[in-house]
Amino acid sequence: MAVRRAQAGDAAALGEIHVRTWQSAYEHVFGAERLSRMSAARRTEQWRRWLAEGVDAWVFEDDDGSVVGFVWVGDSREAEGEGELFAIYVLPESWGSGAGRELMAVGRDALRAAYPTSILWVLEDNPRARRFYEREGWELDGGRKEDELLGTTVVEVRYRLTPS
Repeated sequence: MAVRRAQAGDAAALGEIHVRTWQSAYEHVFGAERLSRMSAARRTEQWRRWLAEGVDAWVFEDDDGSVVGFVWVGDSREAEGEGELFAIYVLPESWGSGAGRELMAVGRDALRAAYPTSILWVLEDNPRARRFYEREGWELDGGRKEDELLGTTVVEVRYRLTPS
């Protein structure tokens, strides 16, 4: 098992992980039918573009070399000079394997090395992810917003990571 920088050849795996994780983690929010319309092919194309642009992303490979998760960080979309954790996803069958903790450690280290503070946004109705973020040192900072995702209005809450 290893964490390494994401490469162009990882785009299909990242697209698949992105979609399958959403379909498992958010079924209670969006419904299975709406989530079934998500396209791994479309997400793969997005990942091809993002990787070509040089985004800061890392993947977790299991013992047989299969990519089972990723983390993506970079400049905050909200405040200049801050970082943001954009995504951290692990295939559902690898939940609890330690892949998420290892990916978070790499992402958190990258953020702390480059920014004095960083944020992430998560669905308010995602208790599993929120527990994970809190265990990993992220703290709610009071930020809240409504967003429209997959035709559904959702509430997101903001977490902040400060230097330790």
